[in-house]
Amino acid sequence: MSETTTAGYLDMELLRFTTAGSVDDGKSTLIGRLLYDSKAIFQDQMEAVEKASKKMGGDGEVNLALLTDGLRSEREQGITIDVAYRYFATPKRKFIIADTPGHIQYTRNMVTGASTANLAIILVDARHGMVEQTCRHSFIASLLGIKHVVYCINKMDLVDYSQEKYEQIKSDLEDFTAKLEISDIRYIPISALLGDNVVDRSKKMDWFEGATLLYTLESVHIGSDENHVDVRFPVQYVVRPQTKEYHDYRGYAGRVAGGILKKGDEVTVFPSGFNSKIAKIDTMDGEIEEAFPPMSCTILLEDDIDVSRGDMISRVNNQPRVEQDHDLMVCWMSQRPIQLNGKYAVKHTSRDARCIVKEIRYKVDINTLHKIEDDKNIQMNDIARIVIRTTVPLFTDRYLRNRHTGSLVLIDEATNETVGAGMLI
Repeated sequence: MSETTTAGYLDMELLRFTTAGSVDDGKSTLIGRLLYDSKAIFQDQMEAVEKASKKMGGDGEVNLALLTDGLRSEREQGITIDVAYRYFATPKRKFIIADTPGHIQYTRNMVTGASTANLAIILVDARHGMVEQTCRHSFIASLLGIKHVVYCINKMDLVDYSQEKYEQIKSDLEDFTAKLEISDIRYIPISALLGDNVVDRSKKMDWFEGATLLYTLESVHIGSDENHVDVRFPVQYVVRPQTKEYHDYRGYAGRVAGGILKKGDEVTVFPSGFNSKIAKIDTMDGEIEEAFPPMSCTILLEDDIDVSRGDMISRVNNQPRVEQDHDLMVCWMSQRPIQLNGKYAVKHTSRDARCIVKEIRYKVDINTLHKIEDDKNIQMNDIARIVIRTTVPLFTDRYLRNRHTGSLVLIDEATNETVGAGMLI
């Protein structure tokens, strides 16, 4: 591969997407089909899957689900248990897939896989239509601020490629998703097993005039998904080389979480509240004039201000919330239920703090979206609205405005286990 080709490959846009759906809806088979039909599987991988398929019996067909079901227990049961990440690329885009489990008891795994996704593929079995898990995963996608959702009505081959069946399921989904905050929703009838409308158009569903799944993944516009309005730069590390060449160099390294930073911009540093101007923006490839999400860079300021890890740089006239009391939706991930007045460690952007759970407001019935206010017992995989108070102020935005500054994790200090994923309201 030439240097020009390599550079172009590295500069390709990256789409992160997650798959979800009820048990045995064909998530792993769909990903296997995507990888297989887009020629993204190495020969030795294919040989290993063919060998495993023969060992498991079946009708002689290669079981493409084995490309993602890596755990022995997954292969034995034919289900996905843990989040499986797969990487592939086409000439138009690079992809990272998070194949997430369908069981109710693995909701926390789905939240983990979906937390960084630009797009969610939610599979629906054409024989059964919309089920509880469809509602559950749709709500989680909305809660996690995923802006693009593709409903794949799978196993169309088992309902004789019926347009009537597809239209009925689509209508049911449209009624339910009207209550959710998802801006871009698409519907595609597919057969993951046979490849209909996955990479190539289906001749058996010529009544469907929409795009195939791969074309949708390659063409969906994600450039405007990041917040380019509110400047947010959480400082991860202070760069002080202290060499003769860079004796007075003092830069603040991190990843841009929002907005566009330009040389000469007037900025405010939190928590001190001091103002300064951006003197320079450095990257691994040299100095640049502006930085935007999700770029990693080092910012130098004109004034000598005390800035350290966990501080936040923002625009003077566009500042984050600086608060110690935080209202949030939390997905609980621990086998130990959440403790009212319990103490936890908090990680928010690059800032560490401790907190106390002040209030448990309600639990969400994910299947109906109703609030359960009389049940304050929040167990593993439950989603609830709570209020916490942190030992130091955090510099936040609403999660739906900025996923980076609007999210945090709760950690059990005794075990260092991540017990909760929070989305600030």
